Amino acid sequence: MSRVIGSEHIEDARQRGRVVFEVLEGDIVTALARESAARLGIKLIDGPLGVAAQPVTEGGTALRRGLYRRSPKWVTPRASKTRNARRFGKIALVGAGGVGSNIAHLAANADMADQIALIDIAPGMAAATALDLNHASGITGTKARCTGSENLADISGADVIVVTAGRARTPGMSRADLIQTNTRVIHATAEAIRTQAPDAIVIVVTNPLDEMTVEMLRATGFPRERVLGMAGTLDSSRFRNALALAAGVTPADVTAITLGSHGDEMASILSHARIKGRPLDLFLSQDKIAACVQDVITGGGQVVALKKSGSATIAPAHSSVELLNHIRGAKLGSVPVSVMLEGEFGVNGVVLGVPAHLGASGLIEVDQIKLTRDEQSALHAAAEAIRTRLGLT
Repeated sequence: MSRVIGSEHIEDARQRGRVVFEVLEGDIVTALARESAARLGIKLIDGPLGVAAQPVTEGGTALRRGLYRRSPKWVTPRASKTRNARRFGKIALVGAGGVGSNIAHLAANADMADQIALIDIAPGMAAATALDLNHASGITGTKARCTGSENLADISGADVIVVTAGRARTPGMSRADLIQTNTRVIHATAEAIRTQAPDAIVIVVTNPLDEMTVEMLRATGFPRERVLGMAGTLDSSRFRNALALAAGVTPADVTAITLGSHGDEMASILSHARIKGRPLDLFLSQDKIAACVQDVITGGGQVVALKKSGSATIAPAHSSVELLNHIRGAKLGSVPVSVMLEGEFGVNGVVLGVPAHLGASGLIEVDQIKLTRDEQSALHAAAEAIRTRLGLT
């Protein structure tokens, strides 16, 4: 029998983690369903599609595997990669310093775009990095071509723009100390984005990140779906690393997220943290867990103190690429990201790091996971701190 496929069917497919939707002969696909599929990055494919035979495991083998997974020696297998990831036409990077150049390197190696444009005010820096990356393509075989300039107009036509430009921290400086200086950078960049790439998704990396994401929203006038802040991805990675080191396991054995602000008010969500699928207190004492939480808060400062002139570059770049992969459908599920909240978690009118689903149009929805009372209070405290720093209270 023929089906009428509506937007609710496409949404159901997204929630199930699918990146393709089978359309059989005689099916009627509504215009809204096609629009939803395009927005969510789900491909409509004519069926019927072949179904692979399901392997049958002998009972004794299945039992042994089940018991092995319960052993402390079990190591979480690597997550499989989605094969139907969307390829960007153009990624633009405003700022070709440590973070921007590392993002370009990772994006080029992943061959996730036809063109990667780097822009930096320092004469020759962006062009030199682009040329260096193109030289490497003879080894990597990537099809992505890199360009570099000092002209913000070169962001034109970009699908996604990652903004890393701005002054970096120095020892003894907090992220909040950069508000006045980097706000000017964000406003200048936002003007170029608004006129040259009005349909782009913007990812803000410039510190202080949550505050600069608010400024980018104000200056571009873009909807919240298309202005995101890279913060929770980085802080969550640092949290998983700290827990793995403390417990003597690999980071792949740890699931944990950090929400709230990208600063002293960040909230490590202990109620959802697991090591090998089990609560933290089965592996670590409360003192060690508290030390891991503190290590995340000071993680960026530790790097700044060691470098003397500059801040972290490699981990922020990986965290930015994590968001790019969620946007293009290479990774599924929710990911911590800073977005303007509109009532989620009881917070309104401020950018905050929360778990969210991303897709071809940017933010799809905030994942309102269940939090403890203390965790909820921590989110609200972070929101108030950001409002105070921006003079919104």
